[in-house]
Amino acid sequence: MTALPELCHQVLDLVGGRAEAEVTATAGRSALTRFANSAIHQNVADDHLSVRLRLVAGGRMAAATTTRVDAEGLGRLVERTLEAASVRPPDPGWPGLAPPAAVTDPDRHDPETSGASPDRRAEVVAAFVGADLDLAAAGYCDTSGWEVAFANSAGQEAGGRVSSAAVDAIHRTPSSDGLGWQASTRLADLDGGAAGRVAADKARAGADPADLPPGRYEVVLEPAAVADVVSFLLGGFSGRTYAEGRSFVRLGEAQLDPRVTLRDDVAAPGTLGLAFDAEGTPKQAVDLVVEGVSAGLYHDRRTAHQAGVAGTGHAVVGGESFGPMARNAVLSAGERSLEELIGSVDRGLLVSDLWYTRVLDPKTQVVTGLTRNGTFLIEGGRVVKGVRNLRFTQSYVEALGPGRVLGVGGDARPRQSGYVVPSLHLTSWNFTS
Repeated sequence: MTALPELCHQVLDLVGGRAEAEVTATAGRSALTRFANSAIHQNVADDHLSVRLRLVAGGRMAAATTTRVDAEGLGRLVERTLEAASVRPPDPGWPGLAPPAAVTDPDRHDPETSGASPDRRAEVVAAFVGADLDLAAAGYCDTSGWEVAFANSAGQEAGGRVSSAAVDAIHRTPSSDGLGWQASTRLADLDGGAAGRVAADKARAGADPADLPPGRYEVVLEPAAVADVVSFLLGGFSGRTYAEGRSFVRLGEAQLDPRVTLRDDVAAPGTLGLAFDAEGTPKQAVDLVVEGVSAGLYHDRRTAHQAGVAGTGHAVVGGESFGPMARNAVLSAGERSLEELIGSVDRGLLVSDLWYTRVLDPKTQVVTGLTRNGTFLIEGGRVVKGVRNLRFTQSYVEALGPGRVLGVGGDARPRQSGYVVPSLHLTSWNFTS
């Protein structure tokens, strides 16, 4: 196979002086082992090699991708992209190509994970299922590994490799589910048995769940649930969302509790991803919230140009339509164990996970959704019973507002999303049905 940097330069040579151009070549494999009723029923894998070209000719932008990387395929990629650009309107927001800048690749690539066999993933699944053979287990174990090269006609070049692995699954009784999960850059780091034991314990503790009336309850959110909260909050710190007046963020104000410090940093332990963005800009660490104070925004080249600031390396493919994205969020951990957080609750709920969440108002971050895979009543500092899943309608900004975060766990760990977040103890959460 032709080396990825060479593919990038072949395309740039074909474009020549006809346009400003940037090229990304990607090669890798993603694989998934899925199981239900405690038995594997699906193994799938995708080997991928593609080249993406984005160019601007006469102020008009177009982009296209091909999986044909021979001379004919690359030639057709260039000509059809130039043709597409010729019929598009001028792009007044085009900020120009990323200039040359050094990129330091953390090289979070593990060959054994990237090339993991179905048998190797099955070992993780078997350990998860074997944690409690009297329960039915369902979920997946996935592995992936990618190499990416980037080059543009302004002279910027970058490259990197990354791998990831995760097990995300449940154990189930006739009336309850329990979630267990782990994620890492290395498959060898996953302990399927440990994840399975967590899931089984939750499922058994939640059997025969009680109905709970709607209302406001003190809550302890475990990391899977906190990751959902963070995913919505991040949107408010987008340079585009902020510029268009759709963000809740008021820079310099103490909008969140002093216990909340949120940073986007690809170099932080546990995060996943490359050290450069879709435009070839090195990713910068950005302090979004510092001890409750909204402190910064993340940008791609377009939003940075419009704001008159430096880009932060948060461009994504297609971002010219919807803006930059933060994918390496780290919510600072505390020092308390999950048991200590639960022990400080007189009456409230322990929430394992949130799902089917939808934002109702981005300006206030009001979100509606459901709990799942383990929701429990806490009384007197102890988990006393499982409760049926509840729907909520809650402003995430309000939930993390000043004085509302009573404790932060020391259990921060990576999710498959690439976020690293701990458990949180909050004063109030609005359950509606």
